[in-house]
Amino acid sequence: MTATIINLIIQLVAGAGGANVLANAVRKLDLGPLGNTIIGALGGLGGGSLAGAMMTGGATALGTTAGLDFGTLLTQVIAGGVGGPVLTAVVAMVKNAMAGQRPA
Repeated sequence: MTATIINLIIQLVAGAGGANVLANAVRKLDLGPLGNTIIGALGGLGGGSLAGAMMTGGATALGTTAGLDFGTLLTQVIAGGVGGPVLTAVVAMVKNAMAGQRPA
């Protein structure tokens, strides 16, 4: 596998995992198992790409680094693990507001 594919997989898995952890911790932000996973994966992808672009001028986000190293992998895990829950929380708050519920 190329570095790009590995980075994308890491971002997707970290985002989905982080979103499901958030949903289990804060029930008002729960979108259901499938909703948490999909929105979290998208947020992880966005967060990982954004962090890669900010830290390396776009090289990590595009997967054009010389290879995979521990720093790159750690950046992708952390950024994906933060991006997923953030997007899940935003979507859940919008959903709750549209349904007339109070946000968490």
